Amino acid sequence: MSRNSKAVGDETESKILHTLISNGHSVAVPFGDNDKYDLIVDDDGRLLRIQCKTAWETETGTIRFNTHSQTTRDGEYHESTYHDAVDAFIVRYPDTDDLYWIDVSEATDQKMELRFSAEIDHPSINWASDYEFDGDIPSASTPPELQ
Repeated sequence: MSRNSKAVGDETESKILHTLISNGHSVAVPFGDNDKYDLIVDDDGRLLRIQCKTAWETETGTIRFNTHSQTTRDGEYHESTYHDAVDAFIVRYPDTDDLYWIDVSEATDQKMELRFSAEIDHPSINWASDYEFDGDIPSASTPPELQ
């Protein structure tokens, strides 16, 4: 049976919400559907705007999720990125129910892929294992120029 995308998104958001609360985080849910973020997490006084996403398999060993929003206004299609609107994505892969934390500064503008395996190890590969999320919020990302 095919499920509609709203139901899948609600399931993803509830799984993420459950994981955050179960790990002792205070979480606020914005009223309405007009914000770019789905959740606000209080990480010891640091408020983080979270966009919840559902990933799908594109090929064996690779999952993908959208890093842009799509809307229709006045009959016209619009796309926009989440840069400056969210702090991080938390992504759920329904086949395994695993979660991944991706800082918005590491996200691409359209779609992002995470890999479980690959024939070669290339610097441009985003390894899923590097983004696994167990409920502990990563510390603020260090800008690449300071690493």
